[in-house]
Amino acid sequence: MAGGPGERPLEEGIRTDFSSVLDYASYLGLDQLLAAQHPLSQPEHPDELLFIVQHQTTELWFKLVLHELTAVRAHFAADEPSRARKALARVKHIFRTLAEQWSVLATLTPSEYAEFRGFLGSSSGFQSHQYRSVEFILGNKNAAMLPVFHARPGTQASLARLLDEPTVYDEFLRHLARTGLDVPAAVLERDVRRAWVEVPELVDVFAEVYGDPERHWAAYAVCEDLVDLEDAFQLWRFRHLRTVQRTIGFKTGTGGSSGVDFLRRALDLTFFPELYRVRTQIGA
Repeated sequence: MAGGPGERPLEEGIRTDFSSVLDYASYLGLDQLLAAQHPLSQPEHPDELLFIVQHQTTELWFKLVLHELTAVRAHFAADEPSRARKALARVKHIFRTLAEQWSVLATLTPSEYAEFRGFLGSSSGFQSHQYRSVEFILGNKNAAMLPVFHARPGTQASLARLLDEPTVYDEFLRHLARTGLDVPAAVLERDVRRAWVEVPELVDVFAEVYGDPERHWAAYAVCEDLVDLEDAFQLWRFRHLRTVQRTIGFKTGTGGSSGVDFLRRALDLTFFPELYRVRTQIGA
């Protein structure tokens, strides 16, 4: 069919009848996805949609992050570091995207947010089970978080399973041990339900890797990938803190946390402390 002036005609082979075949909206579930935004402000505040979309898209990315990190852990367990690296690369790019996404929410001014913040009630990003799952699989485990999800038994059970399972770092270190590196037995036999804390003896293992990259190239490359991941994650945390600070200052969070101070303390958490500690020894 010919178009009007300035219109580009459809190419002959483009399908236009989807009455009996799968189309784009059906494949992506767009009817459900685009109907999942329900502003609560009365009258509806024009900026609440931004707030909802920002957090919903973050949750979609978290879903993919968790999917990829679960694969990374399995690849290390199967001694497939190259495949693990591919998934790690994807995760660090996701976190860079998430960090930049804060710039959109930062267009929400304090005055605008104050006009609908009260309608959020006690809901808070602190209650994101997917974020908590990502933290758990990376090593920041905390059994005290489970009661937060008591009202959602399925979610609580999923998080409890992750609490009981090895982390990405645990499986990487087990993989290194199987390649012949002298990973301390206490590391390999540790209680995986506990949060990771720095193991000084492990720094020597990484010093060996960084001291001879050519000999330990696969391990060396993964170590740098993990540092890239942590840097990207920390940048996301920092952008979160700055966005919250510019939007609500030092108010208490809607979920009851101390707000900015709570987020600032999270910046002191590290998933792979030995990979940073070893840098002091390199070339000393």
